[in-house]
Amino acid sequence: MTQRLHLVFGGELTDPSKNVFRDVNDIDIIGMFPDYDSAYNAWKSAAQRTVDNAHMRYFIAHIHRLRDEATAASPTEELGN
Repeated sequence: MTQRLHLVFGGELTDPSKNVFRDVNDIDIIGMFPDYDSAYNAWKSAAQRTVDNAHMRYFIAHIHRLRDEATAASPTEELGN
């Protein structure tokens, strides 16, 4: 079975409509997970704990999709640039 790592992290944003952290030193790293389902469960738990703070956001980063710098182009090449 292929391992597809996911990172769950979050923190307080400067503005709820943007993805800019108020203080990157205070980012809450929930952890690394071997599949999307376990990452989703961790994300949901963290998000529910902070539901009363509109500035708090948690994210799932698909680590397995990181760009391979040795390759000229990869499937995760940023769009529009």
